[in-house]
Amino acid sequence: MSRKKPAPAKTATKTARPAAKAAKPADAAEPAEAGAAPAGPRPVRLTVAAALAGVEGLVLVGFGVYVLIMGLAGNPESPEQAETLGITVLALALLPLLAARGLWLRRRWSRGPAMITQLMALPVAWTLVQNGGGLIAIGVLTAIAAVTVLGLLINPTATEALGIGPRDA
Repeated sequence: MSRKKPAPAKTATKTARPAAKAAKPADAAEPAEAGAAPAGPRPVRLTVAAALAGVEGLVLVGFGVYVLIMGLAGNPESPEQAETLGITVLALALLPLLAARGLWLRRRWSRGPAMITQLMALPVAWTLVQNGGGLIAIGVLTAIAAVTVLGLLINPTATEALGIGPRDA
């Protein structure tokens, strides 16, 4: 039987790396990673904004699946239009879902898509309210959610939590 000898060079290299890191002065600032979240707990406002954006995305997914199924299995006037609408809504649902995930993870880039999604939701809410009937309640809920998320995202607490500071003049 042959014996394997341990490689002393590898263990020496592994122990030398942490020692090199420890040798750095504590006050030396390391460059922040582009996708890294700021330190500290996530503010409640940012958590609520992420949750509402996620719910909006899930509602869009549900509506897209419903329209797609009705286009395939139902009896619409134009099956092609129903299928296209379902696929389009599913694709559009990605924006609030990705924005919600980014807000949850405190990614700086996520604020823009989240705000754009809410700004696009306001005319949709207005159209739903104008159509009357049961759509009024859906339109009002959509408008309330959009205005709430916009308000939460422009709050200084949320912008600081995302690492977005005031502009330098």
